[in-house]
Amino acid sequence: MPYLGLSPAVQTTAMAYQDLTGGTGTSFTLDHPVGNAAEIEVFVNNVRQEPTVAYTVNGTSLSMTGSIVATDDFYVNFQGKALVTSTNSGGGGTFKGENGEINAGGGDIFRVHQKQLDTNTTIDADENALAAGPLTVATGVTLTVTSGGNLVIA
Repeated sequence: MPYLGLSPAVQTTAMAYQDLTGGTGTSFTLDHPVGNAAEIEVFVNNVRQEPTVAYTVNGTSLSMTGSIVATDDFYVNFQGKALVTSTNSGGGGTFKGENGEINAGGGDIFRVHQKQLDTNTTIDADENALAAGPLTVATGVTLTVTSGGNLVIA
């Protein structure tokens, strides 16, 4: 079915994050260098701190104007450092057929699945799952179907 607007995103992103909880004092080392204080968001006990007033930054050196105690919930979001967090490939597979190979939405005649499970997976009690078979589970990988959950390999 056609739709209005842009095609759905193939990938979603999130900003890089660093948890500094447990640290004490006013000086901290960041995982990623930044050019200025506006490139990061600093939070203390879930309250965003004002750049250049509550903190300054130089490369990977973060300096707070107030002292942080170990019990503070203290973290940094890197605004300029995007990370790919997931890929939308139509639910974990591709579609093939008259439209070629499609990785996102829309579909086609054939749905293509992987033949081997390489990641620990649990089908929860409130879930139904379907996989095209035959399916093998890689060595050291666990597939769990909890009581009430359903897995069909067709």
